[in-house]
Amino acid sequence: MSFRKIDDISDIAGKRALVRVDFNVPMADGKVSDATRLERALPTIRDLVSRSAKVILLSHFGRPKGARVPEMSLAPVAEALRSLLDCEVHFAEDCIGDAAKIAVSTMRGGEVLLLENTRFHAGEEANDPAFAQELAENGDLYINDAFSAAHRAHASTEGVAHLLPAAAGRAMERELDYLAAALSAPERPMMAVVGGAKVSTKLDVLTNLIDKADYLVVGGGMANTFLLALGRTIGKSLAEPDLVAKAQEIIEKAKANACEILLPQDVVVATEFVAGAKSNAKSADDVAATEMILDLGPASVDQIAEKMERCKTLVWNGPLGAFETEPFHVATVEAARFAGKLARAGKLVAVAGGGDTVAALNQAGVADDFTYISTAGGAFLEWMEGKSLPGVEALRK
Repeated sequence: MSFRKIDDISDIAGKRALVRVDFNVPMADGKVSDATRLERALPTIRDLVSRSAKVILLSHFGRPKGARVPEMSLAPVAEALRSLLDCEVHFAEDCIGDAAKIAVSTMRGGEVLLLENTRFHAGEEANDPAFAQELAENGDLYINDAFSAAHRAHASTEGVAHLLPAAAGRAMERELDYLAAALSAPERPMMAVVGGAKVSTKLDVLTNLIDKADYLVVGGGMANTFLLALGRTIGKSLAEPDLVAKAQEIIEKAKANACEILLPQDVVVATEFVAGAKSNAKSADDVAATEMILDLGPASVDQIAEKMERCKTLVWNGPLGAFETEPFHVATVEAARFAGKLARAGKLVAVAGGGDTVAALNQAGVADDFTYISTAGGAFLEWMEGKSLPGVEALRK
């Protein structure tokens, strides 16, 4: 897609740059415990600072539902950002009104100001035009660097973009470029790996990917519903019998679209789901009534690796098994390490996203080997579903 970027905006010096970031970060004992989202915003902030813009940061934090909740103040985040930027980060106790206006009016070019939680106002999530206008009054231009919030049509993610000259920040630009390379115009063959517990949460993803992927790997608990659709017995395994017909429909549609669905050939089973449970691998045709499927077997992993080696592009969302609990992490870890090896060698563009996926790749020790890992959560999932994201659409040229 063609969207406006920071480089498309000239004469930034001295301008008030209203920058939407996602500083909804984990906290422990009143301090930021994981600064990943702050770090991803640094290139945009530093770029604007170097060009003498007045950098005014907007973000939500938590779910205060339009009320001022002290525990959800962004004040501690300003302190963490100061240490990362190694410069002063001013803080305003509101994102609109006198507190914000006074703080903005005293800024000089190259300074950074973090405004208080946008969700302290009900107008934020309602995308209220009046609230969006109040936000816009503190800026001369708008930069959206929060892809992770771009699936929400809120005042600070979508409304303001129509009131000021708007562009994507560096992190947003990078995310959109990689997702476009992986889904919109992938180099083929292309493989999609979709895992997770339930088919119901990934129906739109599966349906969209059938039209895009050459190989579609279905793993995790959701694969059990597909095994039921093929007439297999799955014992006590997690499944959604009411979605068997939908799984059959997806299988047939994949055949019609020349998309090869890779379902488990063999599985790892146990009679109880606990860490260190006694388990064994067996054919997916041979699951006993007392057993539950908790991971893919070695033959299935080999099949995935063999097909993956033919591919130029990989998109991954969701684990292949119950990876949080050993020994049911093996398939996810081995497949991830193989993907990481191919990506590191430049043979594969490997893009992954989703909370469980990122955790699994970190567990496998290959997060740095993947071409790109999205931490966007819901926005990444909606992108995989083929949905338009309001915060992105507002940046189109």
